[in-house]
Amino acid sequence: MDYKTSGVDVTAGRAFVERIKSCVEKTHKSEVIGGLGGFGGCIKIPKGYESPVLVSGTDGVGTKLELAQQYGFHFGVGIDLVAMCVNDVITNGARPLFFLDYIASGNLTPDALAEVIEGIADGCRQSDCSLLGGETAEMPGFYPKGRYDLAGFCVGIAENKHLISGTQINSEDQIIGIKSNGVHSNGFSLVRKVLSMANADQNTLYGANQSNLIQSLLKPTAIYAQLVDQLLGENLPIHGMTHITGGGLPENLPRVFPAGLLPQIDITSWERSEIFNWLQSAGDIPEIDLWNTFNMGIGFCLIVPKNVVNPALEICIKNDFQAWNIGKVVESPNNPKHFDILGIPGLGY
Repeated sequence: MDYKTSGVDVTAGRAFVERIKSCVEKTHKSEVIGGLGGFGGCIKIPKGYESPVLVSGTDGVGTKLELAQQYGFHFGVGIDLVAMCVNDVITNGARPLFFLDYIASGNLTPDALAEVIEGIADGCRQSDCSLLGGETAEMPGFYPKGRYDLAGFCVGIAENKHLISGTQINSEDQIIGIKSNGVHSNGFSLVRKVLSMANADQNTLYGANQSNLIQSLLKPTAIYAQLVDQLLGENLPIHGMTHITGGGLPENLPRVFPAGLLPQIDITSWERSEIFNWLQSAGDIPEIDLWNTFNMGIGFCLIVPKNVVNPALEICIKNDFQAWNIGKVVESPNNPKHFDILGIPGLGY
């Protein structure tokens, strides 16, 4: 008996590291010290910061992985992994600095996992951060053969005096919603249940344009890092930012609001993506559950003063992101709600 016959091929693992080395090193910026393969990744703090603050975030891709592995969309979930971490970190006004990944599998499947790493590297390039290192663990008997799980970790950097925490949000500030790339990486336990009920597969079409359902569901999460960097570079006063993930707008928007204020959203201000209409219809999902599970077409939000709305929308459009003024901040001194959606009684909570 040896390690290989127990299910772990050390030689294949070493070959895999060599295979992915090139795409990883292409993400390295000048601050990176050394290369891939050490016990720890090293990076210098970029120059120009008076009082730098490191902002960290960690996340996974959830059960979207099950669907992605079923249909072979490995590259896309690599981008998802980066997006789920990076989009959290930038809400504080931080610029992504480096990313780490952890991949656990039942057995090493080099082609599929190389695609995942290539997707992670692509997400890092989109975020202008370095893929500093990672870990690939082969765990036969714990994960099924051919299956893998992902976790990611991102660190960003910001000037202390420029941190965005939401404390500056005022009544009558406006809320800008930036379009999502579909379902992103949340609610897939419900998505998969609906797919099973509807007997949907890789040939199922939906919507006015008869788009491929599985391809639409597996679109990678949009990464908003470069857009936010440009908005901050224009010195626009942004009072708060939120990444719309699990729990949708009702859960994520209030997270940055000071006590006594709440977001009020007008759902007629943007057109709901057809993918959410299909999910609701096919799964007979109540409206309240739809909003409390999915992003409903809004992947990221900015909270800004009234006079900043038009300049911010113009920058979004120039960067190929569709965006809308979707609501405003209102006072709620005696209101037990934390969130209010106009037109849907009982949805606010």
